[in-house]
Amino acid sequence: MNAKELAKELGKVGVLYGGRSAEREVSLMSGAGVLKALQSKGVDAHGFDTAKRSLSDLAAEKFDRVFIALHGRYGEDGSLQGALEQLGIPYTGSGVMASAIAMDKVMTKRIWMSHGLPTPAFAVLDGKTASDEELRKVANDFGLPLMLKAPHEGSTIGIRKVSAHEEMRTSFDYCAKYDEFVLAEAFITGRELTVPVIGSGRTARALPIVEIRAPQGNYDYEHKYFSDDTQYLCPAPLDAALTQKIQSLAVRAFNALGSAGWGRVDFMLRAVDNEAFLLEINTSPGMTGHSLVPMSAKVAGMDYEDLCVEILRSADLDMKPSNDWRPE
Repeated sequence: MNAKELAKELGKVGVLYGGRSAEREVSLMSGAGVLKALQSKGVDAHGFDTAKRSLSDLAAEKFDRVFIALHGRYGEDGSLQGALEQLGIPYTGSGVMASAIAMDKVMTKRIWMSHGLPTPAFAVLDGKTASDEELRKVANDFGLPLMLKAPHEGSTIGIRKVSAHEEMRTSFDYCAKYDEFVLAEAFITGRELTVPVIGSGRTARALPIVEIRAPQGNYDYEHKYFSDDTQYLCPAPLDAALTQKIQSLAVRAFNALGSAGWGRVDFMLRAVDNEAFLLEINTSPGMTGHSLVPMSAKVAGMDYEDLCVEILRSADLDMKPSNDWRPE
């Protein structure tokens, strides 16, 4: 399809980026990349910073569809998706319910557990009232190290690895700055993997697995987006049977939440027995120069520009799997 045909098919496109979450900086980078890619393919694409312009401005633009390149709250959590439903503007990614659930790491884990999918043991602590005794109990129950996470943030924001009892309070207080509750999660020693998923329901398919090897195993904000020290192996060096098992688990985890369009599922692969554990799912993953979905897609034979077009083509209203699909 030539540029003129593609522009006619997709119409006037808004790339929604920026926003006002803690992940604004990353979203600005993602949005800039997506906008440039779509324009290079001849798409009539326009940037729209949701932190600087209102919903009435969004309606006035009369976009035929939008690409959501927002990350975190107010863009990836179902709130914007609900507004787009009301405005009747087709959008990329998961719908209202799946977006809201996936943004909540605690609810995500509860649903995965109800489907019999493996995820590390966890506890939920009140960000304002958790006592030192509660923190000690969690550390004793799960052992050290353990992870503390702000359940509604992404991009490794509001996360701390705790290796000693005396670190619990300061690490907990740090995470509590970002959320009302703090998720305490058993630490899985092993390899960090991520699996992009494209499609919806029965058509959902996993792309090649990426293994992440950060310095000292510290895949923090700096190592994720700005450092060149982190190593990415794609396809991950796993045997065929294990690769298939993890990709299948990624699709099941994606579908269990009713996710649609595209997303990325994060795992830890336990060193002692090669058992995979689900950590979280991203329904609007990063699209920066260091991002993992474009990296995986490239290995699958799809360049960044074509990936953006494929995702944009999936834009719809009320993005849910078809009625004949049922989760396992």
